[in-house]
Amino acid sequence: MEVKIGVQHAPREIVLESGQSAEEVEQVVAEALAGKSQLLSLVDEHGRKLLVPADRLAYVEIGEPAPRKVGFGAL
Repeated sequence: MEVKIGVQHAPREIVLESGQSAEEVEQVVAEALAGKSQLLSLVDEHGRKLLVPADRLAYVEIGEPAPRKVGFGAL
């Protein structure tokens, strides 16, 4: 699952591939925005943990990863 996170006062968004489902990511984001936790905590495919302060979240985009193209042919 590809997750893009916009952070206030940061020029670039954070992009990570997560093994969690879209529903799990949405639940974690909703809890952070509701004030149940002060940090948005996600784990990527390599087991690295990403922590973002909940009060600095600008947006979170949840989507399926685009399939990777192989080769040099024009399609």
